[in-house]
Amino acid sequence: MSKVQLAETAGLARQVFQKSSRRDGPKAQSRIREMLEIINLVQGWAGGAAQAMAWYRAEPIPAFGGRTAEALVKSGNATAVRDYVDHLATGGYA
Repeated sequence: MSKVQLAETAGLARQVFQKSSRRDGPKAQSRIREMLEIINLVQGWAGGAAQAMAWYRAEPIPAFGGRTAEALVKSGNATAVRDYVDHLATGGYA
């Protein structure tokens, strides 16, 4: 994944990786950390890193009105997505 793709997937401006002060800022670091945590949580049942990324970016989540994990993280709802994934991991229903 390129830096531009990473920024867009995390909901950051494309230019965020052009300056270390932006890249290392709390907003960028928090957003990227949230994205990676969710992707890591679903890798096991998704079938690998590529499939987890595909799920993150494209799979609508019925419990959130059909929004994707990517859309939810971009709007500041990463905690809700993590809670949802944890719920599924413990045998809960979607």
